[in-house]
Amino acid sequence: MNQKEIKELIEFLVEKDIAEFELERGDMKLHIKRGGVAPVVQVAPAVTVAAAPAHVVPVAASAPAASQPSGSDVAPGTTAQALAPAEDAGLHIVKSPIVGTFYEAPSPGTPPFVKIGDTVQEGQVLCIIEAMKLMNEIEAEVSGVLAKAFVSNGNPVEYGMPLFGIRKQ
Repeated sequence: MNQKEIKELIEFLVEKDIAEFELERGDMKLHIKRGGVAPVVQVAPAVTVAAAPAHVVPVAASAPAASQPSGSDVAPGTTAQALAPAEDAGLHIVKSPIVGTFYEAPSPGTPPFVKIGDTVQEGQVLCIIEAMKLMNEIEAEVSGVLAKAFVSNGNPVEYGMPLFGIRKQ
């Protein structure tokens, strides 16, 4: 079972609101359990996968089953969901308008559209979300300073998932 099939399976389980699922195929065992915001998906023996709904990130079997946003000011070991509400109180949260894959740059090897600490203007492109081979530019809804990035490059995103936090000026 490859990463794409696992992602499709998770999307189906989220759509049908199935909380727990287990599949055994030969020497592969897949156990998906949803609860709260970040369900954990485990594939044995070779791969362990951490996931939010429709969010699949393969990691080494010995690594912790949580991914961290890159380039953000989130403390190591802290997930976006675990941040204190007081920290985000003054932020405008830019959310994903679609399900797809998050890209921080227009193409591989080019600099990202924005970095933490950058001043952004309303209408400025922040990232791209690829959905069904279409590249959708996500623009800033307000002007301000980019304070947080909740998603790292190349990760799948769900509708309504936080992408960036902008501190309005």
